[in-house]
Amino acid sequence: MKQLLAKIQAQIEVFNKDAEAQLVKGNKAAGTRARKAALTIGKLMKDFRKASVAAAKAPAKKK
Repeated sequence: MKQLLAKIQAQIEVFNKDAEAQLVKGNKAAGTRARKAALTIGKLMKDFRKASVAAAKAPAKKK
């Protein structure tokens, strides 16, 4: 799950960078990349939800 969280954070950084480039500089290609990153983030969030639900249903580990 840590690896999935790292992927989500990386995609969010990509989205922020490209969305900012589109907004401030009017870079149309950056807008396309930002939209692609947004779709990827959505897919990763669904995967996170599945993993989170599975972890919640699993028996608790002793520390």
